Amino acid sequence: MTVKGRLTIEKERCKGCRLCIHFCPKEILEDCGELNKLGYRPVHLKDQEACTGCGICALMCPDMIIQVERGKGA
Repeated sequence: MTVKGRLTIEKERCKGCRLCIHFCPKEILEDCGELNKLGYRPVHLKDQEACTGCGICALMCPDMIIQVERGKGA
């Protein structure tokens, strides 16, 4: 499967608001289960290959900690 998008999440800055999880159309974001240095449970990408690079998660993030790179197949 060709990766169409690549997400980078700054886990140490994530406050765990879960807006990105709620709005992801592919449902590929989830709670990572561990605390970051701020004491929050950051979000993590569970399936990179399923990411389409739509960017909705980055748009919804109030702290702008998600970067989306689109691949050649996007």
